[in-house]
Amino acid sequence: MEPLLIVLIILLSAVGAAAGTFTGLVPGIHVNTLASIMLIAYPAIASAISGFADPAWVPVLVSACIMSASVVHSFVDFVPSVFTGAPDPDEVLSMLPGHRLLMVGHGMAAVRAAAIGSAIGAGCALLLAIPVQFIMIDGLADKLDLLTLSVILFVLSVMIINEQKHRIWAVSLILVSGAIGYICMHGGLPCSGILGEGTLLFPLLSGLFGMPAMIMSTRNARIPPQKDTVKDPVGPAPGIKGVLMGCVAGWYPGITATAGASLAAAITPENEPARFISMTASIGTVTTVFSLITLSISGSGRSGTVLVIRDIVGDSVSGFCSETFMLLLVSVAVAIVLGYWITIGAGKVMSRVANSFDMNNLNKFIIVFVAALVLLLTGPCGLLILFVSTLIGFIPVMTDMSRIPLTGCLMVPVVLNELGLNDALMGILTSI
Repeated sequence: MEPLLIVLIILLSAVGAAAGTFTGLVPGIHVNTLASIMLIAYPAIASAISGFADPAWVPVLVSACIMSASVVHSFVDFVPSVFTGAPDPDEVLSMLPGHRLLMVGHGMAAVRAAAIGSAIGAGCALLLAIPVQFIMIDGLADKLDLLTLSVILFVLSVMIINEQKHRIWAVSLILVSGAIGYICMHGGLPCSGILGEGTLLFPLLSGLFGMPAMIMSTRNARIPPQKDTVKDPVGPAPGIKGVLMGCVAGWYPGITATAGASLAAAITPENEPARFISMTASIGTVTTVFSLITLSISGSGRSGTVLVIRDIVGDSVSGFCSETFMLLLVSVAVAIVLGYWITIGAGKVMSRVANSFDMNNLNKFIIVFVAALVLLLTGPCGLLILFVSTLIGFIPVMTDMSRIPLTGCLMVPVVLNELGLNDALMGILTSI
């Protein structure tokens, strides 16, 4: 590897960290949206980078920027879930513990717990990247793939069992969200907007998870003054506990960080809010890093950002310790360091201004912004998906249950595919 290439990877990773900070702090805007926009604009970006770098380096440089943005997003996205009540889809499970700490003046304890958990989880995933890649390529990957259906059905079962008073509702939400998720992925619906052809997963996930929380948060009361003890509120243990479940979520399709956190909470409960937040944050960040390892082994992506990276770099990321893979690990390392400090800094800023700034108006603006972005990226069909999925997303609010069963939107399509029902269902959808 040439020294100049390493320097450029670090610089582009810093740019990606800034982009990931933006997507993480603005509720309803996911880093997958940023990645999709960068893919659409790739020719222009490639032309700009070619002005100061070898054109052969452009794909990995752009991918490093995207990977860094994805990792930093997984750190920072917890901040708005604490201070505005509008969580990223991967943070819905930890929203309530974070809000509890916020309302007693300890919002920064929640932020510090999340930053520590994310840093420990991402650091462990980075250290395990090469050993895991080796044993997966050596044959373990094929054996784990045989368990895909069993693992997903087990996670779905745990999700249903955990909803002790709302199990019928949980089953209904899994099926309904799974149906609309399948239609978005395989229904052949038009998704072209003014800015190009996007993915219907953007309005789907925004509607199921982001929009209901933001609409409800426009009625929130003012938060109390916040205190920051500048101490580690949790230690490393919760973050380490999240590593294994993050690896599972990063390997098996359809299992989101939220679903993984639900399973981890059922197996190893964490009763203290800060420790639970740290474990959940670790799972989310490990999932982000491990998705890159999965891409290098199987060539398939487990997130929108990794799918975009695959489209940009192609097969060059595959193979044991390929140069592209190692360079992207460098971008992950840069993102871990920046992500931790950015999260702490963003939390401090938010804790100072949250009780004096009108967060309700901000949330209203974001609701309009998300709807406009959906229209620009996915057209009228995307706007319809956003509306329908938002209505579905309100069901947990009205029934006083968790949003976790809504992750069926990703898991049910995988189950149908594993059961070999894709061709029959696609035929039915085509004939309608």
